[in-house]
Parts: sequence; structure tokens; C-alpha cells
Amino acid sequence: MEVRIQILYTSICHTDLGAWLGTNEAQRAYPRILGHEASGVVESVGEGVTELKAGDHVVPIFNGECGSCDYCKSDKTNLCEKYRVNPLKSVMVNDGKCRFRSKEEGKPIFHFLNTSTFSEYTVLDSACVVKIDPMAPLHQMALLSCCIATGVGAVCNTAKVQPGSTVAVFGLGAVGLAVVEGARSRGASKIIGVDVNPDKLTKGQTMGVTHFVNPKELEKPVHEVIREMTGGGVEYSFECAGNLDVVREAFLSTHDGWGLTVVLGVHATPAMLPLHPMELFDGRRIVGSVFGDFKGKSQLPRLAQDCMRGVAKLDEFITHQLPFEKINEAFQLLVRGKSLRCLLHLSSPHLNSTKPP
Repeated sequence: MEVRIQILYTSICHTDLGAWLGTNEAQRAYPRILGHEASGVVESVGEGVTELKAGDHVVPIFNGECGSCDYCKSDKTNLCEKYRVNPLKSVMVNDGKCRFRSKEEGKPIFHFLNTSTFSEYTVLDSACVVKIDPMAPLHQMALLSCCIATGVGAVCNTAKVQPGSTVAVFGLGAVGLAVVEGARSRGASKIIGVDVNPDKLTKGQTMGVTHFVNPKELEKPVHEVIREMTGGGVEYSFECAGNLDVVREAFLSTHDGWGLTVVLGVHATPAMLPLHPMELFDGRRIVGSVFGDFKGKSQLPRLAQDCMRGVAKLDEFITHQLPFEKINEAFQLLVRGKSLRCLLHLSSPHLNSTKPP
């Protein structure tokens, strides 16, 4: 069951950058259409698709939900047996073939993360397409495909941060700032932002960071500073940098006995956790979170409505906007640390509700 979508907006995150650079050798597949954070309109649906129709406003998701497998029926996971995120997958589930081909030679072009949104049109399994409120501004909803769902969900679903809690966020990129937004909305009393880029201070404070730490300006390890700031460590830390040294600092920054670290960064392979098993006996815990533990098709529409009510300041994440033809400029903005999200426009929106301000 497949759906063809007209992509109206897409953006670039570090996962796309890593795939473009070939960071993980086992995940390389060329030629390939990258992109996984987007929004658009259903152009047509294939046989067996009943929950979607042409004209629906939708968000593609890399972590699908079929709704019928044992995983989807479980309340203990947001993974799906067939349509979960799989960076090694480069073809469609139905027949193991590609839906993209080169114009002249007709050679297959591989898919990426169930989505491939760097294209005017893309084909997805229906399990990876989420219908959203038609009144939701599509230029903002593109962010729900990755950074907002991942960051906000890590706070609300994975860690279940409580009012008055102390939080440390390592890496103030788009995902990290989405964590900040989630922590702010949950009533965290202290939100410590950690980043080596001093330019992240102002944006972080705008989003809800109460304290900022730049590791380059310290004479001692970050975790020691955070423990001093919080009387023993934060209750929750979030690693959003994709760096093993940062994982360790985030872990040690939490309070012994009850601290929880959530790993969100994408790490190159091969890489192992920089922890000794005995360190877990001090009561600190560490977990990973995929797509913020949201079940995409059934729970993301509610997140979209929450964002329309201001749970997350979505426009604050869109620091640049460019036509799709300037995608290389957008990549360079990300490489240089100048953008959170550069929104790329692929087509002229056909409804007022899709137009950016």
C-alpha cells in the first residue's frame, strides 16, 4: 500500500548531512535521494490505501506505523516490525524495488529512510504517511518529521520530565532546542544548555535555556560543573550531539541514584558506549529514543495540534528559507553551524494555509 506525495517543503538535518558525506560505510547507497523532514500534499494513493486521499495534507515519517503488528499493538515501543527506521534499507518494502529511476538510462535511484523528500514527488509506504489538520501551516509541520518529534517526544514520552525537574541538554542544534522546548513546556525549573558554539546562547535563551555552559571555556570537565550547579547533578540529561565523549559527560552529569540520560544523537559506526558496566550500579540510567517514542500515524496528529497551540515555537527553528535549487547553500549553512533548519521550497503552495509568513 503506497502513497505518492507532492513535497512542498523540506529541510536538512545532520542525518542527511551524514548520509551525504558517507559517514557510515555500511549505509552507503548511490545514487540515492536523501531527505526525510518534509510536508506536502497527497497526489495519489495506491491499491488498498483507505485512510488517505488525494489533497490530504501530510507529513512523511521515517519511523512508520502499520498499526497491526505486535510492535504497533504494544504500548512499550514505537517501533514497527516492517516500517521502523532502517538506514540500511534503500528500496520499497512491497517488492524490494525502487520507485525512482534516472531519466535517460532508467537506472534505479535508491530511497532513504522510508521517505526521500529531496524530490518534487516521492513515493512512500502508507505506514510512513501521517495525515494532519488541513489548517496547520505546512511550512511549520515539516519539522514534525524529525527534530520536533524527536526532541519534544524525548522529554514527554521517553524521560517523562516532571514539573520542577532539572535538565541538561548537550548540543543545541534543532533536536537539542526541541528538547529545550519540551522541558520548558513540562515546567522544568532549570534547563542547562551545553554547546561549544557561543552563538547558541541567545537562541537557547529564547527557547527556554536558563543556564549556558561552553565546554571550551571551562577548566574542568562539564559534568563536574553541572554537578556543582545543581547540587549533585541534573535529574535528566539529553545527548543531542552524536559524540561519544559527550555521551559520557551527559551520563556523568546526572544525579547518582536517579539520573536518566537519553541518547538522541546519531553516531557513526563502529562505536561503543564509553561506560563501564559498574558505573550503572550508582543508579544512573541511560536509554536511547527513536522519533521521541511517538507512534507516528496515531500520535503525531495530536502533536501537530499541540504545536498549533504553541507548545513548541516552530518558527524559531526556521532560521533560513531558500528555493530547493539552492540546496547546496542550505547544506553549507548547516555545516558552518549557521542554521537550525533551512526550509527549502519545492513548489508553490496551493492553499493559503500552507503559505509561510
